[in-house]
Formats: sequence, C-alpha cells, structure tokens
Amino acid sequence: MGPIYTWHDFLDMTRRRLGVISFVVIAGCFASIFWALSYPHIYQASEVIQIEQPKVNDELARSVVDGSSARRLQLIEQQLMARGTLEEIIAQYGIYDHLPAITLGEKVNLLRQSVSITGVAAAREGFTDDGTISVLTITANMDTAPLAAEVAREFANRTRALSAARRLEQTAETLAFFRKQEENVMTEIVALERELETFRSENDLTLEGGVEFRLNEISQLNESLIDIDRAIIAAQLARTQIDRDARPSTVARAEQEIDAQLDTLTQQRTLLVERRETLRQSIQSSPEVQRELAAFERRMDQLQGQMEIIATRRNEAEVGFSLENDAQGERLTTIEEARVPDYPVTMSRKKRAIIGAMGSLTLAFVLAWLLELRRPVIRSARQMERETGVLPVISVPELNMPQSRWAKARARRRAAGQQGREARLARGGS
Repeated sequence: MGPIYTWHDFLDMTRRRLGVISFVVIAGCFASIFWALSYPHIYQASEVIQIEQPKVNDELARSVVDGSSARRLQLIEQQLMARGTLEEIIAQYGIYDHLPAITLGEKVNLLRQSVSITGVAAAREGFTDDGTISVLTITANMDTAPLAAEVAREFANRTRALSAARRLEQTAETLAFFRKQEENVMTEIVALERELETFRSENDLTLEGGVEFRLNEISQLNESLIDIDRAIIAAQLARTQIDRDARPSTVARAEQEIDAQLDTLTQQRTLLVERRETLRQSIQSSPEVQRELAAFERRMDQLQGQMEIIATRRNEAEVGFSLENDAQGERLTTIEEARVPDYPVTMSRKKRAIIGAMGSLTLAFVLAWLLELRRPVIRSARQMERETGVLPVISVPELNMPQSRWAKARARRRAAGQQGREARLARGGS
C-alpha cells in the first residue's frame, strides 16, 4: 500500500521528513560544490591545414610520389603518435608535470588520447574515390589554454615537416634507384660488347655486317671480276695486235705497257677473288656460330630497350625531384592557426554545482519516499476513505502545541507537588 497518491500526501510527507530532506540536500550541496571545484577544466585548440595540389600540372611534369594523400597522411599520423615523438613533445612543453604520480607511459597514453588528427576527403571526380584529402584538422585538449594552442601548433608543424621530408625522400630514392639501374644496364652493355668482340676474334669473324650485306658485297665483287676479266681479255687481244713489222724498240715498248697493264689487272683480280673467298667462308661458317651471334644481337637489343625505358623514367624522376626540391609539388599550408581558446570546452563549475544540488534534492525526496514506504500507515481522513472506503465520523489531529517557559515551569511545579502528595500518602498509609 503506497502512502503517496496526491499532492496533499506529498506535502504531508515533506513536512514529516523535513529533517531528513534538509540534511541530504545540505550535504549534497556541499558535495556538489567540492565536486565542481575539484573537476579540472579542459581547453581545446585546433589548427586547420589545407592540402594544396601541385602547381605544375601532372600532364606537363608528373610527380613520382605514389599513393593517395590519405595513405601518406595516415603514415605521418602513425609517426606522430609513436612513443618516441610523444615523449619528445612531453619533455619539450612539460606536459603533465603537475601529475608526478603517473609514469611516463601513462603520460604518453594521455597525450595520445588528448590529440586527434582528422581529415576531410576532397570532392570526387566522377564515381571513383581517389583517396585525396583536402583539409586536415589537428585538435589538442589540454588543462590550460596556452598549452592547448602550443601543442596543436607543434603537431601541425611536425605534420608539415614530415610530409615535405617524406615526399623529398621518396623522390630522391626514386631518382637514385633509376640512376643505379642505368649504370647497371650500361655496365652490362659494355660487358656484352667486350664479350662479342672476343667471340668474333676467337671465331675469326672480323667482317662486319650481316649475311645479306655480305651477299651484296660478293655480287659486287663478281661484277668487278667480270670487268677485270674483260679488261684482261682486251689487253691480251691488244698484245696480239701489235705491229711486228715496226721497229723493235717500239714493239718492245708496246709489249711492256700491255704486260704492265696485265700484271695490274691480274693483281686486282687476285685481291678481289681473295675477298670473295673470305666472304664466302664467313657465310659458310658453322650454324652454331650463327646462333651465338643471333643470341648476342638479341641480348643487345634487350639491353638497349631497357636502357631507353630506364632513361625515360630517370628523366621523369629528375623532374619530380626538381618539383619537390623547389616546393612546387603537393604542399600543406595552414589556413587556420591554433589560437589560445577563450573558454573551456568542459561544463562550468556553476552548472556542475547546480546539477549536483538538483541531484541531492531528488535523492532527498526519494529517500523520504522510501522511509514512507517503510511504514505505510494511514495518517489522514482522506487516506482512510481512499484505502477502506469508510468515511471517518471525526478525526482528531495530534496536537503538539508549543509551550512557553512559564508554562513549562508551572508544569514542573505541578508535577513536583503531585509527587510530594503521593509520597506523603504513602508514609501515612504505612
């Protein structure tokens, strides 16, 4: 049977339990004030960084830094939130020096929880998400306003420095890689040329050119031999046609001239024949030698193709390195610097005290209601009629009228006189 049903019952309960309610409310107010004063304020400062695209179009000068900006910023965030970096920042700004009881590891965890790095994705081009970040926000929550601004600026400065250093390092490593590859391929080409020269010397293949070129040269030699044979035949015919009736000296001189011409033509013919035989022997070399030469040519063609590809990529790497070195690539610029906050982000102490007082008042009435439930008696005619359905004929309230000092003194004298009469009657009866 619950004792509280109407507003009058609630007022009666409040009047009866006023002492308990007052005690709980007063104690709760003191506890609320202590709680509000002991709870520290938290100040929040944020720095906004914009990620600018390269100044030179990628179609004109392509950057060699691979991957999306979201992935690169994620790697930078992991480096910033590493234990070593956080320990440096804690020692630099004296963070949590007012908490000497906690360990360095606990300070690192507190700082990691107090700093957040969030990015805003750039607008999509089409239906694909290229992972580009347009704005990066670094937020720091600290016990004091100046410290919050300093920590946010420190993380922002480290983010910009790490981004620039990482891009420059990646482009430098890419350029060094392609330069090393170019040197390696050039070394292989030189070694292959030496090996081919040695192979030619060992197999007596000093003639240059392919089979088709040699066949053309043999055909030209044959034509020259035909011309020389014709010249020899003509000279021989001319020798037979010398006038023998002329003077002997004239005949001898004519024969000497024709003989000299024949000797010259014969020597030329001999040289051309030797050249032709040499070419024929080179063409008629073993198939194994021809296969080796073809293998050398294929390897040389492959190395030349690799050299062209590597040279092209090395040029691109040099352009990308120049862009990053001159700060013409992707950059991180601050568009909103972290400033000292004017107000804390946590609830004010006055509101905390008011909430605590309201909570203590609620607790006081709940406690009074529980005490009423502990003794659910009928205390008024209304409760009697509501609970039993019987209307009382008369209800006599409990009267506890306050007495004055004179009334209390008369009552004490009356009580003392009554006790004296009772004592005398007791002696007389005995």
